[in-house]
This record gives sequence, structure tokens and C-alpha cells, in this order.
Amino acid sequence: MEHARRYHHGNLKNALVAAGMSILETDGLAGLSLRAIAARVGVSHAAPRNHFGTLKGLLTAIAAEGFRRHAAAMRAGLPPAADRPARLRAAMLGYVRFAAENPALFALMFSPLHCSHDDPALTSAAAESYGVLREIAAGLDWDKADAPDGAMRTEWMLWSLAHGYATLSQAQLFRTKAQGRPILDITDIMPAFPYRDPAGETRP
Repeated sequence: MEHARRYHHGNLKNALVAAGMSILETDGLAGLSLRAIAARVGVSHAAPRNHFGTLKGLLTAIAAEGFRRHAAAMRAGLPPAADRPARLRAAMLGYVRFAAENPALFALMFSPLHCSHDDPALTSAAAESYGVLREIAAGLDWDKADAPDGAMRTEWMLWSLAHGYATLSQAQLFRTKAQGRPILDITDIMPAFPYRDPAGETRP
């Protein structure tokens, strides 16, 4: 087959993941199957199983790619020299925007039912995404920062804020403006935390 020849040199696995992501966003999880993905790519029905074993294996690979894109979305649009408050705002907005633009993928990424979260590739990709939260949490000055587990508390606070807002917004549980957008966006409800510089001084 033409498609099979096209993906012969190592591209088939990526093509199957890309097709799965496309089907996921247009037809939802109910429309996603190994057979549907094979048909979308134009290969035999056995091809996805050869690469991923089961549908859960494929969904895990799709989720891993989702986390890689999620990390990129949180880092997007900033020059290398951007200050820490700017990186914080961009990361939080990127988190929420990614969820809004990829609702089915976002839900899949955090689903222990449909993904194997002990899969090494998924674990690595999720760590890349969480690493952005760790970067913007470092040095944040708030009342839990000096606790023995202050770094983890800060990371989890930011994660809970971004993920909770994204999830509630997807569920349309916020009051909205006439154009359908929430009255408050993530930057409106995000505390204006200052940062501490390496010398211990607090800066806005």
C-alpha cells in the first residue's frame, strides 16, 4: 500500500499517534480504536497492534505526546531572558489554553483508566510538563515557602490552581461574558506572588 511504503522507514509509529490524536479530538475517546487509526493512516489492521500491543498502549503513547506538547505550550511565546513573573504568567496561561484547545487529549493525559502512568515514555513526558511548574515555582515568596516541604507545596499550589481552573472552565462552571469566555481568567485569579532572588531579597 502507498501509505505503508511511506511510513516504512521509522515514521509509522509517529503517524499512528498523530492519527489517534486527530480522531480523539474529532470523535472523542469512543471513536478511537486500533482499527480506526489503521484506516486513517492507510495501513493494515495489525500495524497499530504491532507497535503498541493494545489500545491502552496506543492511548498511553498519545498521552505522552500530549504532555510533551503541554510543556511546549507553557513555554511558548517567551524570549529566553523573560523574567520570572512573565514566565509564571505564560506558563499558567499556556496550561489553561492547552486544555481549552485540546479537551479530549487533556482529559486522556490524566486518566489512570485509559493510560498506563507507569509507562517510561509517559512518565518522562509528564515529568517534562511538571518540570515547567517546578521552574516557575522556584523562589516564589508566599507563606508556605519556608516550610520543610515548601518547594513541593509551591509546585502543588500552582498545579492545583492551573489544573482546577482549566477543568472547571472546560465544564463551563464559570460565569461567562457575552462571547462565552469566563468573566475571570487564570491571571485574574492568580495571586501576584513576588519572587526571592538568590541573595534572599524579595522582588515583584
